[in-house]
Amino acid sequence: MKTIGIIANPASGKDIRRLVSHATVVDNNEKINIVKRIILASQGTGVENIYIMPDTFLIGHKAIEDLKLSKELKIPVDILSMKIQGNLNDTIRAAELLEELEVGVIVVLGGDGTLRAVAKGNSNIPVIGISTGTNNVYPRMIEGTVAGMAASAIATNMCDKYNSCIRDKRIEIYKGSKLLDIALVDCVISKQTYVGSRAIWNEEDIVKVIVSNAHPAAIGFSTIVGVRKIISDKDDFGACVNLNVGDKYYLAPIAAGTMKTIKLDEPTIHKVDERFDLEFDFNGIMALDGEREIPFKIGESYGFKITRNGPIRVNIRKTIESAQEIGFFACK
Repeated sequence: MKTIGIIANPASGKDIRRLVSHATVVDNNEKINIVKRIILASQGTGVENIYIMPDTFLIGHKAIEDLKLSKELKIPVDILSMKIQGNLNDTIRAAELLEELEVGVIVVLGGDGTLRAVAKGNSNIPVIGISTGTNNVYPRMIEGTVAGMAASAIATNMCDKYNSCIRDKRIEIYKGSKLLDIALVDCVISKQTYVGSRAIWNEEDIVKVIVSNAHPAAIGFSTIVGVRKIISDKDDFGACVNLNVGDKYYLAPIAAGTMKTIKLDEPTIHKVDERFDLEFDFNGIMALDGEREIPFKIGESYGFKITRNGPIRVNIRKTIESAQEIGFFACK
């Protein structure tokens, strides 16, 4: 069966960074429209069945209802059978179910945190991330129609997957030998000691930033490394940088429309699969891909490792170009 899955996070793009920066707002009605465009483009190019994560805003249900009323829906589109909790666990569980169903690709609407949750529930299905959240480092601003075509090209085997997809890096956080959690882009170590709104935004409390990728054209805390060293998805290393030390200052776009002057040390390079440990002399919290997740206390030690165990990410342009060469757009 030529199938795809869709995960649309109704909570993405609604955190505190809307109040402290000028981040884009993508409301849930627009997410419904994006889902409809994904469905129509994928069914028009060969997909035979689609599964959608249930959610508290009923994004999938409303998209299906609208397309049935307009008589545009031609294939079965099913809502995954799962109990929803209205939190991150819904995304993780949906990713697990879609992997069990062996869909060809998972299209995800959300930010870095949403894609991180998908990565925790899925390791084998290629992923397309559409940015509808705050951090836009991992997901991209992609038109739903284009995402639907690329998903169809993967699901129908009408492209060269070897050239169309890449196994991304991730940051693994350990307590002793136990894997505690992961981040796809950055792990921010802060002196803040509370979870609060979950999103981290105050750079004055940040002590270290660990990244798998870094570029000055990204928006978020990974740019703190990116303004000193560019690290691409193909580089087999990541880096860690200390803040508020050294004698050099740099401008970094840590949020939408927000340029901050930050004192930075020279980034320390860490090769893929090289573990390094940090023992903390202060109480604080680790934020993973922008969200506060792991509190720690003075004297505690944690291990960090950058690996190639991240998601299989679809390169949209390469996928569609490869599909076009094979005859994906030729009418039969």
